[in-house]
Amino acid sequence: MLKPFLLFSAMTLFVFATAPAEGRPPQEAAPASTNPVKGTAASQEKAKVLFLRDCALCHGENGNGKTDVAASMSVTLDDWTEAKALANKSDQDLFNTIRKGKGDKMPPEDSGRAKNDEVWNLILYIRGLSKGQPAAPAQPAAAPPPPDAAPPQPAAVPAPPPTAPAQPDATTTQPPAAPAQPTN
Repeated sequence: MLKPFLLFSAMTLFVFATAPAEGRPPQEAAPASTNPVKGTAASQEKAKVLFLRDCALCHGENGNGKTDVAASMSVTLDDWTEAKALANKSDQDLFNTIRKGKGDKMPPEDSGRAKNDEVWNLILYIRGLSKGQPAAPAQPAAAPPPPDAAPPQPAAVPAPPPTAPAQPDATTTQPPAAPAQPTN
C-alpha cells in the first residue's frame, strides 16, 4: 500500500514542478557560447543607444575608456578603439561580463534593461568601435560621387597599326578620267 502512494506522490510532484508558474514571466534561454545574432543597421542603432545610455559614462562615447568617471574610480579601462584590446576576449566572455558585472566597479546589465539579443548586439557594436573593424555588419552602399565630380574617362583604345595602302586591282578598276577640256 505504501509503494503506490509514494509513486502517486512522486508523479504529482513532478507534474507540478514542471508546469509553468502563473504570473511569473518566462525566463530567457541560456546565452549561446558564440554570438547568435547577425547585426543589422537597425539593431546596431539600438545597440548604440544602449551603449550611450549604460556604458559610455565610464567607457567613453567612442569606447576609449578615458573618462573622468573611470579616473575618479581609479580604474584603467581597455581602449576599445584598438583592435588588440578585444582580440583575446570571446563574445561569451564579454556577454558574461556585461550580464554579471565586474567586481564592485561595473554593475551588471539586468535582463529587465536589456534582453539577451540586445546584449549580443551591444557586443557587436563594441567590437565595431575598433578602428580595425567595421562599425556594423550591415553597412549601407557607398554614396555616389558628388555631382560636380568629373565622370570617369574610358580607357584609351590604341589605334590599329598602319597598313600599307591598298594597291588598285587592274581588273576591277577603271583608269582615271581625263581632265575635262575647257570650252571657249
